[in-house]
Amino acid sequence: MNIIIYPARSEWKNLLSRPTLNTATLRDTVLQVLGDIREKGDKAVIEYEEKFDKVKLSSLEVTEEEFAEAEKATDNTLKEAIGKALENIRTFHASQKFEGQKVTTTTGVTCWQKAVAIEKVGLYIPGGTAPLFSTVLMLAAPAKIAGCKEIVLCSPPNREGKINPAILYAAKAAGVSRIFKAGGVQAIGAMAYGTESIPKVYKIFGPGNQYVMAAKQEVSLHDVAIDMPAGPSEVAVLADETANPAYVASDLLSQAEHGVDSQSILITTSEQLINAVKEEVEKQLAVLPRKEITEKSLSHSKLILVNTIDEAIEMTNEYAPEHLIIETKDYMQVAERIVNAGSVFLGPYTPESAGDYASGTNHTLPTNGYAKAYSGVNLDSFTRKITFQEITREGIMNIGPTIETMAANEFLDAHKNAVTVRLKS
Repeated sequence: MNIIIYPARSEWKNLLSRPTLNTATLRDTVLQVLGDIREKGDKAVIEYEEKFDKVKLSSLEVTEEEFAEAEKATDNTLKEAIGKALENIRTFHASQKFEGQKVTTTTGVTCWQKAVAIEKVGLYIPGGTAPLFSTVLMLAAPAKIAGCKEIVLCSPPNREGKINPAILYAAKAAGVSRIFKAGGVQAIGAMAYGTESIPKVYKIFGPGNQYVMAAKQEVSLHDVAIDMPAGPSEVAVLADETANPAYVASDLLSQAEHGVDSQSILITTSEQLINAVKEEVEKQLAVLPRKEITEKSLSHSKLILVNTIDEAIEMTNEYAPEHLIIETKDYMQVAERIVNAGSVFLGPYTPESAGDYASGTNHTLPTNGYAKAYSGVNLDSFTRKITFQEITREGIMNIGPTIETMAANEFLDAHKNAVTVRLKS
């Protein structure tokens, strides 16, 4: 990992940059695939599955027989773990239900909001080197609680044309309506435009690599809403001299193993901690099965030494990490000053992996600095708020002159007249 000692503020922008692909080439590829999906539907999805996932598919939808096979293939211990995690996720997200209240803004004028579920949602679940069945729970559970009528899921199949059994089991347990074998850009395009097999949805959720993120942003311009720009995973650890080096190293590695374009950063006031963490990373890395992937990720990860906790907090807010772990002696006070982060993990016994799996919070979070403007997925992500208003005869008499004056001064006479005709009567 790269060690940076007391960087000047002028260096922060470059220092905190994320690893990126050649975006010009990336966008060309994304547009080509999306155009083909829009034009040729299922045929294009099947063609790109053969090209990118190296599998020849005769059909896209997962059958009941495949669900049954997946249930048999899923270990009972894992089933129990999925059940417990699902319970916690449901509990946390159910607590977020919106309770609208009627408000009288002026005598005779009543306004209120109602939360209404998005009827059709699409979930993208990465497969590949790490089949993220946990993401199924994070997305499908709140979708069901919100009341979404149709929950469609796409995930890339393996070379035998099968989706990971744990993904299928988790989807069934969490209440997904239909599942399709499609990955990457072609899956995003299929859910955005609709094909002969895959229904068009109103909003797409789920993480992915930079191609998936680019595809989501592209389709969101005209065709469908998306949860957020969620690309390669990242973590920042904010720590002082009291932090446990083994804990910090394990948290950095837990993100680094996601993929070669993931990023892990330590921001600390302790040079001794940096040296100890570096040793621990090397020790723990040596026995990880995903060592090769993790090493590539660590090559653009950083251990940063700063002068004060104030500077560490400021740098963390500038980075706006997807995941933030705070391991300082006064972590609750430090947490109060964090304004840019997707999800925050407090104290030495709160690993980021708890939020990834089973504490109950959602792990679909904004990356690449988008935590400055976006929230992570929550119950509200699956709903819309519709406003209502009711004005009585007394109410229009009270508020009418205000509306007339404002409309007249915007030179919108028809707006003014809509009130005037009522006042005259």
